[in-house]
Amino acid sequence: MSECVTEAPDERREQLRQWAARALQAGHEPLQLPPLESRLHLQPLSGDAGFRRYFRTDTSPSLIAVDSPPQKTNVNRFVALADYLRRNGIHTPLVIAADIERGYMLLEDLGDTQLLRELNADSVAGLYAEVMNELLCLQQINRAEGLFPPYSRELLHMEMSLLPEWLIGKLLGRELDESEHQLLERTFALLLDSAAAQPQVLVHRDYHSRNLMIRDGERPGVVDFQDAVWGPVAYDVVSLLRDCYIRWPQEQVENWALAYASLAMDAGVVPEVTPETFLRWFDWMGLQRHFKVLGLFPRLCLRDGKRGYLPDLPLVIRYTLEVCDKYLELQPFADWFRQEILPLIETQEWYRDYRTAGERAAVVTEAPQIRKAP
Repeated sequence: MSECVTEAPDERREQLRQWAARALQAGHEPLQLPPLESRLHLQPLSGDAGFRRYFRTDTSPSLIAVDSPPQKTNVNRFVALADYLRRNGIHTPLVIAADIERGYMLLEDLGDTQLLRELNADSVAGLYAEVMNELLCLQQINRAEGLFPPYSRELLHMEMSLLPEWLIGKLLGRELDESEHQLLERTFALLLDSAAAQPQVLVHRDYHSRNLMIRDGERPGVVDFQDAVWGPVAYDVVSLLRDCYIRWPQEQVENWALAYASLAMDAGVVPEVTPETFLRWFDWMGLQRHFKVLGLFPRLCLRDGKRGYLPDLPLVIRYTLEVCDKYLELQPFADWFRQEILPLIETQEWYRDYRTAGERAAVVTEAPQIRKAP
């Protein structure tokens, strides 16, 4: 929620503006805003991969007005999760006001400083220590009755099925035969078994550098939490360390993952396991997520008109093949993907641009060891 975008006024946006103005006039004790002295203005911001739209108010301090269409989003769940996570020490945006029925919200503004913008070889150790410490706090939160559905085998499988449907079928126009479907199902089953074997904790589900806000002298802000579930312990840490938008050296990523495993075992989040076991959980959970992303980003383009995600696919493909090459059980998928699917991908404009210009995501060749957060 950072970059400004150009957007023509529309009826729903005007209704959101009027509602926000009334909400601010009715009372604003949480942030003690002064009364509005002129017409409230909303500045559009870039949104997330969902259906919500975000606007920054011209108040002091500024707030975030959210248009969250109730037929496509669950506003009540967003408000409940924001409150529950805040009460458990996670700095989600404070909900100033909400109209559940119409899908309008006024939220605390956590600023523009995404973790992604601050990461470099000098800053990464301290910043990752900070956000991993926050993740450890998140994973120690107790499960609230009815608030966190299980990250079920069915849901994890449905996510992976986006890969053959949207990347291979709809974007590349390639039909799979029965043997290829069977290969995919065998690969999916391996990842599902690995996910089920892990300790189950609160999973943010998009814990990465665009959803973590760095704030001077304060704990990180956490956004885009509305799809949180109860699921595998490695999911969020691999989302962070094998981020779809920035890449770090493999050896360094594994060192960070094991450092987090040590912290989690000390905190009782993870039982005593060998480094090999945790890295396998980490790798295979990341592969499940990247299978999902390989289908999700094409769906965002083809169904929702959001083409900006396609140039991030080459990095996700690289992660996918690197992990598969580490494990004998996953090598059949890697061989098939390289032989049958990658040549089709290489004809795509977004991939040709990547090959010409180099990886869009930053690649840092050296990074210091992570340290424990104080």
